[in-house]
Amino acid sequence: MACKVLFFDYRESEKVFFEEHKLGNFDIKFFTESLNEKTIQNLSEEDFEQTMIISVFINSVLDKNIISKFKNLRIISTRSTGYDHIDVDYCASKHIALINVDSYGCTSVAQFTMGMILMLVRNLYPMLLISDKYDSSKFEMLCGRDLNNLTLGVIGTGAIGSAVCRYAHSFGMNILACDPVQKRELIAAFDVKYLEMDEVLKNSDILTLHLPYTSENYHLISSEQLELMKDKSYIINVSRGEVVDTQSLLDFAKKGKFRGIALDVVACSDTEHLDTEKERSSLMCFETSQAVKELSKLPNVILTPHLAYDTQEAIYYILEATFEGITDVLKGGHQYRVV
Repeated sequence: MACKVLFFDYRESEKVFFEEHKLGNFDIKFFTESLNEKTIQNLSEEDFEQTMIISVFINSVLDKNIISKFKNLRIISTRSTGYDHIDVDYCASKHIALINVDSYGCTSVAQFTMGMILMLVRNLYPMLLISDKYDSSKFEMLCGRDLNNLTLGVIGTGAIGSAVCRYAHSFGMNILACDPVQKRELIAAFDVKYLEMDEVLKNSDILTLHLPYTSENYHLISSEQLELMKDKSYIINVSRGEVVDTQSLLDFAKKGKFRGIALDVVACSDTEHLDTEKERSSLMCFETSQAVKELSKLPNVILTPHLAYDTQEAIYYILEATFEGITDVLKGGHQYRVV
């Protein structure tokens, strides 16, 4: 008998995988929407009784109230590395396996980061806008820089940050890094210099963030850190929006601190899975959304909708790892388990 799976946050780009893979051991029901307090009302009693496996992405929120509605749930699979949108303690108490996908975007996100660096440093976005209007008189304002004359600061040298260091080295960039774990291979192969974060901030022409979100690094980059950065520097965040204080970033941007900003993530983009009381405040999220709107109007800011990881190769990797992890748990394994 096939295991019943509810598959939420289903996207068109995932369709090809399921067309090419015959997963006969699974009876999969697809939902384009996320799983949350609102959408759970659309499920049937049969779904609650028979579902053994739930697969979600980070836009879903699985708290105790939602998880407890499923009577025979054995596995929750998140198609992401982070799992702060899921009640881990409740899963453990009910012996529900929680699995994730580790390092799924190290190539795609790192390449996206380098693309943003080029977009910012070479003024490609405003250049395209001017070209569209044939206003050649403004081209002289768009003089860029050679990357090999710039210093890149990398906060977080996990799989993605390490890949960024590798690509940056191929451009001849000077690379500074901050991470509790210093990787000898990065030092040896790519001349990466590890420093304390304040020193990285002070000495980098471009700062890029590649670290997971935890309660300890909430607003890791706020007014104090932004003040330390070079005037007319660049900042890129493709990790988690909560790591950066959006209002402080806006304040410094309006004062002309930065030559360019690229954000693929912003805080409060999905208020239902935020995990601190401060973030849950509707007022704070309203203020954050207003700050994002103001940032979007600035000519030197690029905003993208959390798609740095989004390549066909990354999606295939995520889905393959997801079903490998589910199969492993069903066979009694622990290779992919968080709990």
